[in-house]
Amino acid sequence: MSLPLGTTRKTGETCPESGVWEAQSSPSTTIPLAKGNQFPPYNNNAVTWKLIQYA
Repeated sequence: MSLPLGTTRKTGETCPESGVWEAQSSPSTTIPLAKGNQFPPYNNNAVTWKLIQYA
């Protein structure tokens, strides 16, 4: 069962769902991340990542 799009996690947490994640920051960016990997910082800052597309 997939997590809903819009699910959020923070830098350092483990990715719960493979897909494309968007940094909730300005400027923003997207990354592909596989389930089980750790969310990275963005621009040397801890950010919140939002699931926007399934893998």
